[in-house]
Parts: sequence; C-alpha cells; structure tokens
Amino acid sequence: MPRTLAEELRTRPDDALAALLRARPDLLSPVPNDLTQLATRAGTRASVVRAVERLDRFALQTAEALAVAPDPCPYETLRDLLTGDEGAEEAAGQGEEAGGQGDARGAGEADGAGDVQGPGNASPVEPAAPVGPTSGIEAASPLSPATPTSPPPGTDAALGAEERAAIAAELPRAVATLRDQALVWGGDDRLRLVRTARELLAPSPTSPSPTGLGPTVQEATSGMSPGRLQELLAGAGLPPTHDPVTAVAALAGLFRDRARMAALLDGAPAGAAGVLSKLTWGPPYGEASVASPTPPVGWLLDRGLLLPSGPRNVVLPREVALHLRRGRAHRAPEPLAPPLSPTTEHDPQAVDNTAAGQTFTALATVEELLGQWESAGPPVLRAGGLSVRDLKRAAVALDVAEPVAAFWIELAYAAGLLASDGETDERYAPTPAYDDWLRLPAEERWARLAAAWLPATRTAGLVGGRDNRGRTLAALGPDLDRSPAPEVRRRVLELLATLPPGAAAAPDVVLTRLRWERPTSHRGAPAAAGAVPGASSPSGSAASAVSPIGSIPGATSPTREDLRSRLARWAVAEAEMLGITGRGALSSHGRALLERHPDEPPAARSDIASAHAARLLAPLLPEPLDHVLLQADLTAVAPGPLERPLAETLGILANVESKGGATVYRFTPESVRRALDAGRTADDVHTFLAAHSRTPVPQPLTYLVNDVARKHGRLRIGTASAYLRCDDDALLAEILADRRSAGLRLRRLAPTVLAAQAPPDTLLEGLRAMGYAPAAESAEGDVLVSRPEAQRTPPRTPPVPVPEGPPVADGTLLGAAVRAIRAGDLAATAPHKPAAASGAEAGSDAGSGSEARSGAAAGGDRLPRTTSADTLATMQAAALTGSNVWIGYVNANGAATQRVIAPVRVEGGFVTAYDHTADEVRTYPLHRITGAAELAEDAT
Repeated sequence: MPRTLAEELRTRPDDALAALLRARPDLLSPVPNDLTQLATRAGTRASVVRAVERLDRFALQTAEALAVAPDPCPYETLRDLLTGDEGAEEAAGQGEEAGGQGDARGAGEADGAGDVQGPGNASPVEPAAPVGPTSGIEAASPLSPATPTSPPPGTDAALGAEERAAIAAELPRAVATLRDQALVWGGDDRLRLVRTARELLAPSPTSPSPTGLGPTVQEATSGMSPGRLQELLAGAGLPPTHDPVTAVAALAGLFRDRARMAALLDGAPAGAAGVLSKLTWGPPYGEASVASPTPPVGWLLDRGLLLPSGPRNVVLPREVALHLRRGRAHRAPEPLAPPLSPTTEHDPQAVDNTAAGQTFTALATVEELLGQWESAGPPVLRAGGLSVRDLKRAAVALDVAEPVAAFWIELAYAAGLLASDGETDERYAPTPAYDDWLRLPAEERWARLAAAWLPATRTAGLVGGRDNRGRTLAALGPDLDRSPAPEVRRRVLELLATLPPGAAAAPDVVLTRLRWERPTSHRGAPAAAGAVPGASSPSGSAASAVSPIGSIPGATSPTREDLRSRLARWAVAEAEMLGITGRGALSSHGRALLERHPDEPPAARSDIASAHAARLLAPLLPEPLDHVLLQADLTAVAPGPLERPLAETLGILANVESKGGATVYRFTPESVRRALDAGRTADDVHTFLAAHSRTPVPQPLTYLVNDVARKHGRLRIGTASAYLRCDDDALLAEILADRRSAGLRLRRLAPTVLAAQAPPDTLLEGLRAMGYAPAAESAEGDVLVSRPEAQRTPPRTPPVPVPEGPPVADGTLLGAAVRAIRAGDLAATAPHKPAAASGAEAGSDAGSGSEARSGAAAGGDRLPRTTSADTLATMQAAALTGSNVWIGYVNANGAATQRVIAPVRVEGGFVTAYDHTADEVRTYPLHRITGAAELAEDAT
C-alpha cells in the first residue's frame, strides 16, 4: 500500500505517467529529476488550481465531496456522499416529521418563514452590490462552478433510483479521472485527496464550498472553552467527558448517528426545523444574536446543532447538515453530460451549399477591405490599433455592423494579410502575402482564413469593450489575446461534429454542455447571491431569528457571462460568417477542418486538414463568370462571382450598389471619369462593355460614356503654383464668375489660361466638386494618368497565438521525459554499494575524510564524493563487468546533477557510457565526475 503520492507514481506504468504529463503539461516544464520531485510539483497550488479548472462537473463534485469527507475516505463513503446513504432517508424523514409537528404547534411563527429569503428562494443580487460586514460574509470562492438554480428549502427529496444508479455508474470514471491527474491517490479503501486540493475545495468562512457545507464540529469548536463543551454534551443528553477532545468526538458521533439525531430532533421546539432548513443547503452561516437568542435558536445552540462563529453569527456544523441532507454533499449531482438536444434537422446538402455561399461572401469581404486599404490605409493609434472612427468607416464601406467589421479585420491580420507598414507615419496596409493569397484558388484562400482563425488567440468580440484599467479595446490593438479562445472554438465545432450531418443545436444547448465540461474556468466571475440579508418578516417569527448570510458559489451573474461562455457564442457566430457552419450545422468541409492526423508532425497537421477541407469545398463553389448583364437603367448585374480581371475593371468603371447572390453595379459620371483618369479611353470602355455583356450595350450607357469622355480633359491643370488652361475661353470665364471658385483664388493670365494660388491637387478636386471634368497634365503638356498606388508593407509574419500555459508535448518528448524521470528516480532511490576507499586513507586525516565521504555516498541522500583514483577504478571495473554506476556530475555551467550510467570505455581522461537519464550514449570528462558508486545488484 503506497504511503505517499510519490510511492504510488512509482507503481504506475510508463503510459500512465505519460498520460499524467499530457493532461498536466505544466509538470513537464522543466522535466522533473525524479518521481519525488514530480509528486511535489503536482501538489503545488498553481498546478492543482490549473488541474482542477480542467475537471468536468461531476469529477469536480467528486473532488468536492472528498474535500469534506474523512481523510482517508473509503470508496463506499464517497459514494454515499454523492447518492445519500440508505439509512439517512428514514431518519431524515422522522426529523422532518418532527419539524412539521413543531411548525404545527407554532403555526403563526411558521407562517413567517416564507417571508424570509433563504438560499433557495433568494432573488438575484446585482454582482456589484457589496456585502457589508454586518449583513454577510464575503463568499467569493476561487473555484466556484456554475450550478443550476436549486429548489426552495423544504421541497428537497431523496434522489430517485435512476439518479442514484447513474451516480454509482459514473463515479468510477470520476475517481479514475482524479487518479489519472494525480489529484487523488491510494486504494479504494483509502482514497486521499492531495493536501493542496483539499485546502482549495474544503469550505471555510472566507471561501465557502459549492457544497454549501460548513466546518466540522471539531473546526467550529476549536476556540471553545472546556466548560462550554461539557454544557453542550449535557444539553444533547450525553455523559460528561474528561477532556475537550473526547467531548468533541462524542458530539460529532451523536450527529453522525441517524437514529439518535432523529430522536434528538423529535424534541425540537416550534420553529427549530425552519431555522435548520434555511441553513441546510447553504450558506451554512447565519446571522443571529448569540447572547440573547430566540427560543428555537437557543435550543439549537444549547445542543450544538448550531455553533457560534461570532457575536452575531452562527454556523451549522457539517455533521448536522449531512444528516438533514440525507447524507448528500451536493443538492444536485450531475453525473451525466447534458445532451445536445433539441436539434434542428436540415438537408446536409443544403447545409453545405449555404456554408459555401458564405465562404464566397467571406472571401469577397476580405478582398474588398484590403482593396480599399491598399491605397489609403488607416493610421495606427499611438497606443496601437485602429481608431473607432476608422472602424466605423470600414463598417460602412463593407456594409456590416462594427463588431462584424472588427472580425474581418482581425481575421485578415491573423492570416498575415494585413499589418502596419512601420513607417514614421505608420498606417495599416496589405502585406506581400496578400498578393500571393489573391493568386490562389478560392477554396485555398478560404482554407488559409479558416486555418488562421481556428488557433488564433486574438478575440475580435472584445473590440469595443474595456480592459481592467477602463481603456477601450481597439481592433488590431493590444490586450485582445485570450488563451482559451482556440480550445473553445475547437470544442464548439467538435460538439457540432458529434451530431448527425445536417443537425444543428442551439447556442444555449452548446453552452450548457461546455459549462458542464469546464465548470470552473470562470474563476472570479461574480456569483449569484444565495440570500438577501435583512429580509423583512413578521416580528417574533422563529424562522426569522436566523438570516443566512453570504452566498453559495455556483451561478454566474444574470447580467454578465463568463469569458468561456462569451467565447463560445462568438465562435458560433464567427463559424457561420466564415462558412464553416451553415444554418447552424457543421458543413462537410468544416468537419474536415477538425480532422487530426497523429502520424504527421504537429506543425503539418493543420495544413493537411486545411487541404482536405479545401478539396471538399471546391465542388461547392460556383465557377467565376466572364460576363455581366447590362441594363437600361445604367446598372450591370453580375449573376455570380466574376473573374478577377473583370471584377477589378468593373470596380473602377462602376460603383457597387448591392451585394448578395448577384452583385449590382451602377454607372455614374463620377465612376466613368474614374476609369478615364486611370488611363482608359472612351473606345477602351466601349470595347470592354461590348466584350463582357451578354446583353446589348444600352444606349443611355453609351451616351454617358461619350458625354463624360467629351468633357474629360478639356480643362488642363499644371504647376505654377497651379494653372488652368482651356481652349474655350468662355468656359474659363464661366469658372471665374462662379462664386464657388473664390476659394481657389483664380486670375486670368491670358484668354485661355488661369492662374491659381491653390496646389494642383486642390484645384483638381475643387473643379470636380463644381461639376467639371479637369485633367492634370505634365510639364510637357501630356495628360497625367492618376492611378492609386497600391501600398504594401515589408514582409510580415502572422501574429503568434498566446498559449494557455505550457504546450502539450508530443509522444516523442513524453517518452523521453518518462525515461529521464525513471532514470533519475532510480539514481535517487536505488541502494548503492559503498564507494571504494583510497589506499592512502589509512592512518591519515585525508583517509578519514575520504571514508566520511564514502559513507555519505553510500547513504544515497547526497551526490557521491570519491577521489579521482577511486572514480577511475570504479569506472574501469564497471566497464569490465557491464554494471551500472551512480555518479555525481558537474557540467560546464557549474550545475551539479546525479546520473545512472553504464560505462563502455574509459580512456584518455574520458568515460564513454550509456546514460540512462538521457537515454543515449555520452562521453564525460573524468575531472567533472565528483564521485561514483556502483548500484547494488537488486537495484539493477
């Protein structure tokens, strides 16, 4: 029978140790020297908190039950704490009957009990409302799982047969989970929760347990005088004892005895049962006057059924609460995961088609966003990120809401398509990778976006919120990384993947399941109060003599969700926008995105899954079209996605009017002039329209192009500061007479030339605003073609996700770590032969020192210390016999370690040996070996 966790770890096979290191990767950083160090590290508070946070609800409830159980705890006792013991039901029923009779005797007082808000019928309290020192006790537990709303006190019943059977069936799995994570050790007859986990989960006045249980009788009476303890024994009808220890034991034994407790409660006065019922399921602390209690409270205090915890506070001992609860630690155990139901069934093909249509929209949105920013990207804020004004402009340009625009911006950034240019006047612009991305087929472009979204820790849903210092979180800014985001996204998709193809579950159903799987991940989230102190009740009511104070951790605030819940909701919405899901169901290419390929290197797994998803998506995407439908109302309809050259030219020649399954473009004088400014002629425009229209070019569109082309370039602007020339002096006279030209400060130099004191670009924009179509010209008089210059940043790498704790090691690293730990444990625990004594030690002080060092080495508690001659002799003998040697070794950095080696060759001041710790052959300089000792035969 193992006596410590380290001893039990030594009995585990290698695959069990590898599973422990995989489940708790923080234990592997750095690799422990031996199993004792591994057990010590597994019991540290930070590591235990991280492990407890990853437990599902029933495993956590099992750990909480162990925290309030005796240590060690037999398996049967643990099962009874979760199901309720058989004998408790009849005794508790008798107690309730006695309480009912007492209430009948004091009907007027019992009626007042309903007016007091207890832990089950309390109205929710605003999370920000503090609990004052006179009205309650702070009850913010660091590990408070979300639990369903409990029924009111007094209506609780024993668990049904099916519920008890489900708990009994799932309990072995929960215990095995705790064992695998090294949170529980020992046999089924002596289950032990690691000390740190017990301290973390056991109830205390400042950190109540989700079980709602209070301290034990021993803990609650720790500061009580021996005389008061004897008074409690007398009040409970127990014989006196000789010391406080036996007095406490006798009182606790009475409370654990169902029959004697039922008999004791039979004599309770009116209202006592109502007082106990308010504290039974927690919180166990109540507010009542200890110096001058009401008769029911005084009767309970005299018998130790309530114990004082302060001048005006009382507490219900744990043993009493367990009797009233029929032996159960939790009011509502949840052994089974909530099912993903109800579901909505869709045709799988319709789901795939809907998702494919959304992927096309996603690609078009990202292209449109980066196409606008490649010529005039928004500036970078001094603190980093995108300003609120620029985010609104992007949302208007994309015709989406601001949170949706923030998602597309962050997605482009995560995919490495967008970054800051790093210039003095820093702006955001597409990266060179954007050009490579544009050349890919549509399905591969989508796969790049999806593969970037799934592991990203940057969370677009936080944009617009505030950080801990009250600062607004900006898109592309700092402080948007949330480490749980990748895990939540993948888990949401994995849950949808468990449904049949075409089946969709509501987001709330998925959230309920996630909260069962990880109930403690929102540590620090405000908990709903379990009672409202100071609730009014009729004067003299016995039940109102005790008001429950504090709150039971277990429910999140109704006005604020925890982080994981918000991440899950955002994941559902983002997956739909990205085309991974369609109509709420996972698409076929979305399922392929989740595939894992264990035979491939970890870095290549996501690439393989993305490539498979792209292959499944390709047949669902429409082929790009090479034509549009021109209409007489100066619009062009693109009935599907257009080929890239056609889309780019049409985007210059016309403005997008509406999007959807078909895109509508509208031709305006400004859009046609934009094409002419880009260097195209009227003949080029006519040829383009005739070549790409399936319908005849409408006459109004022909007239529009010709009219704009006839006016385009009649006015020429050059550099004086700026000048304006035109062969039509009447047109120049018209401009001079126009009041709108006053700001340009024009004056006539010649009949066909005007000079301006405004720069050429200002003059150009001013005349265009007045309705003219000027053209800029060079010093030689040639028309300048104004094409917006596409900006690109220097090569940039995508942002690196911020992991949640140490990364999970792969199989190769886990195997090497287990071998190293085993070898180090062998070196630390194996018995060693006494080191050979130096021949010169006899009769000399040096000999005495060498003998002392040999004795220290034989003890096995410290690194061996031997002389150089003894070390050489031990190595040579081990090389001849093939035995293992325990050595102390100091590396080049001065770090001392112990190793188990098998010497193969000793020559030239070096020993070549197989190092069991490193699992490889190494060469060690003899002068760095501090000592050597052979292992005993039974250790090898």
